[in-house]
Amino acid sequence: MSEQFSLRQPEGDTRERMVCDTCGHIAYDNPKIVVGSVVAHEGRVLLCRRAIEPRRGYWTLPAGFMEHDESAAEGAVREAMEEAQAAIAVEGLLGVYSIPRIGQVQLMFRARFEGPPGYSAGPKSEAVALFAWDAIPWEAIAFPSVRWTLEAWRANPEGPLGAPAMEPAGLGFAAVRS
Repeated sequence: MSEQFSLRQPEGDTRERMVCDTCGHIAYDNPKIVVGSVVAHEGRVLLCRRAIEPRRGYWTLPAGFMEHDESAAEGAVREAMEEAQAAIAVEGLLGVYSIPRIGQVQLMFRARFEGPPGYSAGPKSEAVALFAWDAIPWEAIAFPSVRWTLEAWRANPEGPLGAPAMEPAGLGFAAVRS
């Protein structure tokens, strides 16, 4: 027996959702959570050149989708290992970026290497390197949120973290709906 879904506003809800015509199950389509980090060592930051789409060949921070069985910080640690073969320690939340047009919330952390710096390209990376601020390949940065995160790190590379950085004005709900 095949389930049939239709778009309608469930009772008590404020949005239309896909609802099963047979049993009433609501198939929520919620944003995905991305976790990642700025791993810094002696004023340089770890970047990975993507070996996968989207934006293959462009530079990014070690980051990716959070899994069900991990905390956000654990996900950032896992992503650094997967993409950069880097063992890291998370120091704190650096930025929270909501990107409605692609259904993502990105949680970006400040981190350091766990022990002596070690890194190499994982299966999702063509190359991995530490970059001084003036040597970052800005023209080949994969995503705007990478730039935002790097700028948030530069504003506070050490010391206590304050309120996390957020996406630039105009990217929120109202901008998407207008």
